[in-house]
Amino acid sequence: MATVNARDVKNIGAGYHPDPARSMSLKAPAYTEQRWLDLENRAIFARTWQWICHVEQVREPGSFLAATVAGMPIAVVRDRTGELRAFWNVCKHRAHELLSGAGKAGTIVCPYHAWVYDLDGTLRRARQADRMPTFDRADIRLDRVRVEEFGGFVYVNLDPDAAPLAVQAPDLAAEIARWAPDVAGLTFAERLTYDVKSNWKNVIDNFLECYHCHIAHREFVALVDMDTYEVRTHGIWSSHFAEAGKGDNPAYDVTGASVTQHAVWWLWPNTCLLRYPGRGNFMVFQVLPAGPGRTLETWDFFFETDTLEPAEEEAVRYIDDVLQQQDIAIVESVQRGMATPAFDQGRIVYDPEGSGLSEHGVHHFHGLVLEAYESYVTGAPFRSPATFGAGSGDAAG
Repeated sequence: MATVNARDVKNIGAGYHPDPARSMSLKAPAYTEQRWLDLENRAIFARTWQWICHVEQVREPGSFLAATVAGMPIAVVRDRTGELRAFWNVCKHRAHELLSGAGKAGTIVCPYHAWVYDLDGTLRRARQADRMPTFDRADIRLDRVRVEEFGGFVYVNLDPDAAPLAVQAPDLAAEIARWAPDVAGLTFAERLTYDVKSNWKNVIDNFLECYHCHIAHREFVALVDMDTYEVRTHGIWSSHFAEAGKGDNPAYDVTGASVTQHAVWWLWPNTCLLRYPGRGNFMVFQVLPAGPGRTLETWDFFFETDTLEPAEEEAVRYIDDVLQQQDIAIVESVQRGMATPAFDQGRIVYDPEGSGLSEHGVHHFHGLVLEAYESYVTGAPFRSPATFGAGSGDAAG
C-alpha cells in the first residue's frame, strides 16, 4: 500500500490559500488515488464524529443498532439504566461480530460460541470456559467506543481522545434546536440509497456550494428565495439558509407549509443535515467512501408521522427522481474529468457577502481536509476548529 508523507501533503495542497479569494482547490490526485482514501480512513473517518441514527432508534432500554465506522464494526446499545453505550462489535473470545442489524435484546449473545455479555459490556457467561479455574469473567469486557446524543441524533467516534461534539461544534445544537425544535420528536419515514461513481469529497464539494444551483437545479431555485441564500462557516461545520420561495414551484407543493425556511447544516466530514420547506421534517444525507471513485449515499427522512402525506411523498420523489439525479450526474462527470490530464486543480469562486453564489464553504472543507492530512502524517494535534473560518469567507459566521 502506497503511503503518504508530509511532502505529499504539501504538494496536494499547493495552491490552497487561507484567503478563499486567493485559493485553489485540492489537487485532483486526492480524488482519484487509493493512497489518499487510505489516509482519509485513518486520519479523518477514524477520528471524527460519525452519524449513526435518530435517537428514537435506541431510545428504549435494550435497543441496539449495529453499524460500520471507518470500515470497523461497532454497536450502539441502550443499557437497562438508560445509559447510551457503544462498543466495538467484536467478541473478546474469537473476534466474531456480536450484533447485526437493529432490534431489542436483554443481553448480547455471540452467534459463534454463545458467550453472553450484559448491555454494559461486561461478560456474564462463557460457555464451558466458566468451569476453568484460571478463567475470570471479571477480566473480560467489551471495548467501549465514544458515543453521544447530539441535536436529536446519535454519533460515535473511534478516537478515545476526541473532544465532545458540543466542544468541537459549539452553537450547532442550539442552532438546530432553533430552526428544527421538533427534531427529536420526529419519526423515521423513509430511506433512499445511492451508489455513486465519484469520490466522496466531490459529493461534499457539490453539497457545500449553490454556485451551480441556477444552472443545474431550476426546481430548487424556485423552491427557495435565492436572494436570501447565505452560506456560513463555523469551525468544523457550516450552514446554508434561505427563505422559502413565495410563488409556485416545480419541485413540490408547499401550500400550507409550517416550515418556511430552507436550513442545511454540514458537519465535518460527511454528515449533511437538512430541513426543507413543508410540514415538520428533517433529513440526514450521509456520504460514505467505498473507493477512490465510489461513494455510498443514504438519505433518511424524518417526519411528524411515519406515513407520508401526499406533499411529503412528492417531496421525497423530488429529491429521489430530480435533485439526486442532477447531483449524481454532476459529481460523476467531475470524477471523470479529474481522472484526465486536463485537470489538476480549480480556482475557488468567492463572494465576500457569503451568498449562495460563493464557494467559500468548499474552501472551508478543503482546509479541514488538509489539516487532517497534516496532523496525521506529522503527529501534530489537529488544530482548534476555531482557527478555521476567520478570514475564510465567513463574514456571516
